[in-house]
Amino acid sequence: MQHKIAPSLLAANFTNLSKDIEMINNSEADWLHIDVMDGVFVPNISFGIPVIEAVYSIVRKPLDVHLMIVQPERYIETFKKAGAYLLNVHYEASPHLHRTIESIHQNDMKAGVTLNPHTPVSVLEEIITDLDLVLLMSVNPGFGGQKFIPGTLEKISKLKQLILKRNSKALIEVDGGVDSSNAASLVAAGADVLVAGSYIFHSPDPAGAIKKIKYL
Repeated sequence: MQHKIAPSLLAANFTNLSKDIEMINNSEADWLHIDVMDGVFVPNISFGIPVIEAVYSIVRKPLDVHLMIVQPERYIETFKKAGAYLLNVHYEASPHLHRTIESIHQNDMKAGVTLNPHTPVSVLEEIITDLDLVLLMSVNPGFGGQKFIPGTLEKISKLKQLILKRNSKALIEVDGGVDSSNAASLVAAGADVLVAGSYIFHSPDPAGAIKKIKYL
């Protein structure tokens, strides 16, 4: 399977967001990655439902929504109505994870679980077959533009082994410090979806940057 590219909206130009969305629409990106931060689970605040609804009204790519918030289960139906294709919750923020994943599926969305850098993939042993995607954070969540954590490569390999062992169909997504210098290594280790923000939106040729990490 050709790996997917999901540009991260967090790095876009919010003074001219429609122009960046149009670039995404015309590019070879597969999804649009949206980070929702509440200032509690992570030390930053990004954007909420009105922005997502506005983006959904003009974007032609599926919305990959990553909830970096406490009590994500309270907002599942809200994000479905806002246009989410895939809803991703943190393992660390979800004490009743199985129930949350069930609710996401019942609302007709793909369900993902995110692991922070310090969280081992073994915690997903009992739920991996229920997931459509696992997002591995390759930086500490909360801010864009951080440096990639090299140990993520080994973590991808461990997750891939777990997915194969349990005959799961879950995709592996990686977010944080992804660029042309490490994209090939990430895909070789088993990544199916690459999230990139600064590398794409701060490039003089964003569409070209997407193409570069899409066709390695």
